Amino acid sequence: MCGTVGLFMGCSAVSLCPKQALLDQRAEPAAEDEYVSPFRNWHARATVRVARRRELTPLEDGQGFFAPELVPLASHPLIAALREERPDVYRDVIVRHLYRYLDFTAKLEHLVVNRTVLGIAHGTIGVRVPEAMRLDAFKIYCDEAYHALFSADLAGQVRELTEVSAELPRVPYFITRLERFLEETPDDLAPLTEILFVIVSETLITAQLSDLWNDPDVAPAVRETVRDHAMDEGRHHAYFAIFLRHLWGQLTPATRRRAALRIPRLIRIFTDPDVPSIEKEITGYGFSLDEAKRIVAELFPDPAVAAYAKSVARQTVRHFESVGALDDRQVSEEFASHGLL
Repeated sequence: MCGTVGLFMGCSAVSLCPKQALLDQRAEPAAEDEYVSPFRNWHARATVRVARRRELTPLEDGQGFFAPELVPLASHPLIAALREERPDVYRDVIVRHLYRYLDFTAKLEHLVVNRTVLGIAHGTIGVRVPEAMRLDAFKIYCDEAYHALFSADLAGQVRELTEVSAELPRVPYFITRLERFLEETPDDLAPLTEILFVIVSETLITAQLSDLWNDPDVAPAVRETVRDHAMDEGRHHAYFAIFLRHLWGQLTPATRRRAALRIPRLIRIFTDPDVPSIEKEITGYGFSLDEAKRIVAELFPDPAVAAYAKSVARQTVRHFESVGALDDRQVSEEFASHGLL
C-alpha cells in the first residue's frame, strides 16, 4: 500500500476479501437487464486503447504548464506579483500546481479507486452486480491504472524539462484525512466507508478543467492529458452512479442511515485544500510562515471552501438524493452543515 496500509484498517488486500459487513445486510440484487453499460464503445474509445503517449516538447513563446487562472495560489496578489518580479519563481508555482494535480490523480486512481474496482471485478466486494457490470469493472481498472501511468509519466517529463522538483507529501493529504476518518469509524462501517469514498471521488464534477483543453497557452501534452482523463472519467461517473443504486438496495435501512451521515465528511475530505502542504510551498518561495498563513487564509476562507465543495459535489449529492439517502432529516441537516445543500 506504499505507506498507506492503515488507510484500509490494517488489511493488506481489503478489496479482495469478502465485505462481510455488507454481505450480512444485502437485499435482493437488481435485475440483469436493468444495467445499460456506459462502456459499450470502450474498445474503440478508451484512452488506454487508442490514445498515443503524450510527449512534452519545449514550450513556445507565451505557453505555460497550466492555466494560471486555474492555479489558486497564482491568484493571490503577492504570488501574482512574482510574474514580473521573479518570473522563474512564478513559473515554479505553475509547475508545482501541475505536479500536485498529477500526483493527486496517480495516487487516487492507484491507491484508492482501483482497490475497490478490483473487488467489484472479482465479485468479492460484497455487493452483487450484473455480470456485465462486473466485467466493466475490469475496464475501469485498466483505465485508472493508465491514468496513474500517464500522470506519473508526464510528471517525469516535466521534471526533466524544467528541473523543478515536486516537493509534495509522499502521502497526499486527502489520504491522510481519510485514514483519520476511518480510525474514527466503527469497524462494521469501515469497508462500506471505503466504497462510498470511491463513489464520491468518481462522481464529483468540476467544469473548470474543460477550459484548459483548448487553451493554446498551455503545453499541448498537458491539455491532452487532462482531456484524455476527462473523457474516460465520464464513463466512470455513469458507472458509479449505477453502482450506487445496487449498493444502496443491498443495505438495511439502519445501515443506509448510518452510511448517509458519513457522506458529507467524505466529500469534504476530498475537496478541502491541503493547507499544510500549500503553506510549506509558499515558504519555499521566500515568504515567512506568517505570510504563508495569511496568503492561505485569504485564498481559502471557509465560505469559499464550502462553496467550492457544494459546486463540485452537486451531481454527487443528487445521486445520493435519488436513492433516498437524504430523506432522513438528520442526514439532510448533516449535508447542510457541511455546506452541501
